[in-house]
Amino acid sequence: MKYQLTIGNRLYFSWPIAAVMMIEHAGLMELVDITTVYPDHEADVRPRIPHLAPARTLPTLTLPCGTQLGDSMAMAEELANRHPDRNMWPEDPKARAIARYLANEMHSSFGALRSSWPVNLRHSYKGLTAPEDVQAELDRLELIWTHARQTTGSRTPWLCCEYSIADAIYAPMATRLTTYGFELGPTSQAYVSAHLSDPALRRLRAAGLAKGAVV
Repeated sequence: MKYQLTIGNRLYFSWPIAAVMMIEHAGLMELVDITTVYPDHEADVRPRIPHLAPARTLPTLTLPCGTQLGDSMAMAEELANRHPDRNMWPEDPKARAIARYLANEMHSSFGALRSSWPVNLRHSYKGLTAPEDVQAELDRLELIWTHARQTTGSRTPWLCCEYSIADAIYAPMATRLTTYGFELGPTSQAYVSAHLSDPALRRLRAAGLAKGAVV
């Protein structure tokens, strides 16, 4: 049996982007059937997915046994445990610890960016000045992304050497920073550019443009 992944409009919903990126980069797409729900607005989500208990959130991953996971980090850890050969976390212990640390900081922080500057893969803007609270979060991203690369000695475009769950979790943030055209530090700019050049993310956006309604 396959995994069932239910996501929202991939042009506007952030965590579905992370879920699809971690699954595709792990080479698990052939094991996953994806269903997309297209609500008109966020308040319209839960009435559209009454079968996705208990939280009724997007994305939701239904395991072959029927258990439903409605949280991106829970999905990441469960898939990594079920498929250890796919190296979804870095193999090196130091890099793995840093990747987990960064992924969970993204999952729990950056409220100014996430609340006021939503993901939008359909439009982009130029010349926007970051408010003070957003600038503080941009500075934090520059700091932790630089720290991760320096500490792990990454010579790839990604945070902890090879692409990992941490990079998938930050993929929506990379698109958000591009959408609003904030001025970025050198590490952030290079990291965002790597995501924009990622074939998996480009395929996700193309699929959204082909099928997704304008919100």
